Parts: sequence; C-alpha cells; structure tokens
Amino acid sequence: MNLDINYITQSLHLFVPELIISATLVLIVMADLISGNKKLLPYISVAGLLVAGYYVIDLFGVNAFAFSTRPSSGMMIIDSFGTFFKIIVIVATLFIIVFSVGSKEIRASFERHGEYYTLLFGMVLGMFFMIAAADLIIIYLSLELLSLSSYILAGFSKEKKRSSEASLKYVIYGAISSGIMLFGISIIFGLTGSTNLYEINSLIQLQEYQSITFLLAGILIFTGIGYKISAAPFHFWTPDVYEGAPVTITAYLSVASKAAGFALLIRFIKITFIKSVDSSGNWELIELFDWQNFIIVLSVLTMTLGNFAALWQDNVKRMLAYSSIAHAGYLLLGLAVLSNQGLMAILIYFAIYAFMNLGAFLVVMLIANKTGSEQLDDYNGLGYSTPLLGVSLTIFLISLTGLPPTAGFIGKLYLFIALVDANMIVLAVIALLNSVVSLYYYIRVLKHMYLVKPEKDFKVWDISGMNTAVVLLLVIPVLLFGVYFTPLIEFAKNSITILGF
Repeated sequence: MNLDINYITQSLHLFVPELIISATLVLIVMADLISGNKKLLPYISVAGLLVAGYYVIDLFGVNAFAFSTRPSSGMMIIDSFGTFFKIIVIVATLFIIVFSVGSKEIRASFERHGEYYTLLFGMVLGMFFMIAAADLIIIYLSLELLSLSSYILAGFSKEKKRSSEASLKYVIYGAISSGIMLFGISIIFGLTGSTNLYEINSLIQLQEYQSITFLLAGILIFTGIGYKISAAPFHFWTPDVYEGAPVTITAYLSVASKAAGFALLIRFIKITFIKSVDSSGNWELIELFDWQNFIIVLSVLTMTLGNFAALWQDNVKRMLAYSSIAHAGYLLLGLAVLSNQGLMAILIYFAIYAFMNLGAFLVVMLIANKTGSEQLDDYNGLGYSTPLLGVSLTIFLISLTGLPPTAGFIGKLYLFIALVDANMIVLAVIALLNSVVSLYYYIRVLKHMYLVKPEKDFKVWDISGMNTAVVLLLVIPVLLFGVYFTPLIEFAKNSITILGF
C-alpha cells in the first residue's frame, strides 16, 4: 500500500504542470462566480500559465513513465519531446490571451468571459494530456476534452451567424471523426487485449496478426488525429470553422491544437509500430502497415489541395485556413521520412510556424478591429494607412512562404535537407513547387496593401502601445531565427528522443 501511495505521489510530481493548469481553471471559475470582476480573469490566466510553464521547463530532460505498475510502460509519458510541444502550447496560449484582451469580438461578449477563459484552459489541459498520452483510452479522452472545449469556443461570438454555423459544422465533423477513431481503437484492443501503446508494440512483434486488420485500424485511428491536424481528406471543417470562429480561436486552433495533434500522431506511430532505430537515426517500422507511403500520399494531397484552394479565396481568414492545411502537408513530409532528422525538422518548423502564423492572425484581427472586415478588397492601401501592420504582415507572409531572410526559410530548409538525405528528391521538388504556388496568394495580400489604391481616402491609424509590443514580440523571432537559428536547432535536437526509443 505504501508503495502504491509513493508511486502515485511520484507520478503526480511529474504532472505538476497539468495540476497547475487544472487549479487555474478552477480558480477562474471561482473568481468569475464570487468576485464577478471579469477584468481579473486574463491576469489569473497569464499567472497560471507562467507558473505551469516554469514547471514544464523544469521537467525538460526528465524521461519517465507515470501512472503504471510496469517499469517499461505507462499511461502517460514525461520526456523532452512532450516538453517541447507543451512549451509551444503555453507560448501560444499566452499570446492568445493577450490577443483576446484586444479583440473586439471577444470584448463584445464581456459577460461570458468567465466561460471563455475556462474553456480555453480546458483546451490547454486536453492538449497537455494528448501530448503525454501513451494509452489509447487516454488518447481518446484527451482528444475529446480538447474537442468539446473548442466546439464551444468556435461559436463563442453569438452575434455572428457564421460563428454558430462554424461551431455546428465543427461538432458534426468532430463527432463523426471521434466515432471512427473509437472504432479503430476497439479493433486494436480486440486483437491485442491491451490499450497501452508500448504493450501493443511488444505484442505485435511477438505474435502474427493480419496486416489488413491493422491497416483498417490504423486508418480509422488516423482519421481522428488527421481531423485534428487538418490533413486532407479530413480537412473539410477547417475553412468554415476558421472563417466563422473569432480570430483568437482561429489562431489558437491553427497553432496549439495542430501542435498537440502532431505530437500525438508522432508518438502513436513511433511507439506502436517501431521495430528499431539504427545508429543514423532511421526508423524501421513493423511491417503491418506501410505508414511511409500512406503519409506520403496524404502529405502531397494535403499541401497541394491547401495551396490551390487558397488561390481563389477573397477572405483573408479563409485564405490563412487553407494555408494552414498546406503547412500540415509540409509537416507530414517530415514524418514521412521516418527518421530522427525528419522529426527534428518537424520540431524546428513548428517552433517557427507558431510565431509567423500567430503574427499573421494578430494583424488580421487588428485590421478587422478597425475596418470590421476580413475581405481582401478592404486591405487596399493599408500598407500606407497602418505602416506597422503592413510591414509586419509582409514579414509574416514572406516567412510563411519560406523565403530568406525570415525564419520560415530555415524551417523549410531543414525539411528539404531531411527529404534529400532520405533520397526523397521527388517529394522535395513537389514541396518546392507548392511553396511557389503559395507565394502567389501571399503576394496578392501585399499587392492589395501597397499597389491598389483604396476607394476612400485613407487615414493613418493609431495602434495602441500594447498591440505594438505584441506585434513586435512576434516579428522579432521571425527575423531573428532567420539569421541566428543555432539555439533553436539545438533545442530541437535535444527534444527528439521519445521515451523508450
């Protein structure tokens, strides 16, 4: 009994960040109900995230299982790989809270700020568990916790009809994908008698199973994860939800939710199906499911569909939604390499993607606050009426394209290096051609800002000091990592090890 209590205490010690997030969520609810001072909620949220972030960083380098009686497996994992993605989630959440304070959409629903920040922390908690999950049941529950919170937040702006439409579509697609994923989980449990990824890996190496059955189960489970990362053909919800949701939630889904989804996908494939890792860091997978070709097909489909669909968009938010789909395709290429180098490329790309995508959505939000519109035609002449936002958006879009000297170039460079080293030259060429296509629709925004005259005389806008500071906090890393990226590379290199492999 004492041993059990000690083990539980040790496991809880490893989950201090999650406990702090949970405590902050409860504190937000209590503060909202008791004090009624909703202006305190962003400060409570930021304080909770900073404390949780401290303990996340403190656990960097720790590799341990939690909540398990077996030394070689556990329901949850604490390792450097998970810590990397948790840091991305925390940084993204901090920026989203600041965005929310300056968002007209969120301020219009001031009386419901308690629910807003509570649900936001529900998403954070769900993402933390997704990132650390090593059990199919925990994977499903954490995915549902994230999804249920995000369904409501997508329709938070009740004043807008399209927001309610976005929430409804999100719920329908989410419910279907979750049900399909649960069916896949039940198949694997029926075959192996276990839901733990490490135990399943051991069982499928020791016993013979029909590959067609695992093929079906793998596709069904990928459906649930692919929906979360907006991979084609599971992306249909993305444009409508991104366009209808408040800009803050759209930005959050495009970065934090996608990061948690990719962390889950990588962990699921590498733990469940890996056979060995050679001295060069190349993965050898169990021959039950041809993950490499499956991911290659999906990545090419995802990036191509996302980029070509974005060409025809006149709503900037919807354009960025398709851009987000395309970037999911690029990230899937890094996974298709099936090596530690490809994994490192994904981590580098994600760290950079978080800054440039959050920055692009922030500028879109600030422009929408002034103009009340997200249509491309309303961006005419904005480069002159608001030089700071014009130049900043230019930098973010150039970085999203992957051009030097921005950090986006470094992200794609390491991705192409991983592809070339794996002799995937054709894939590298396809990705390069897709980047050329993306340049066209990003340049369209710049053309409207600088080369098209507005119908009305423009006035120079005043940007508040806080918004200016936040924009610069996102612009500086995009420029800095474009010329000095060694610390980021080292951080990613130290974060590629998944516990047990």
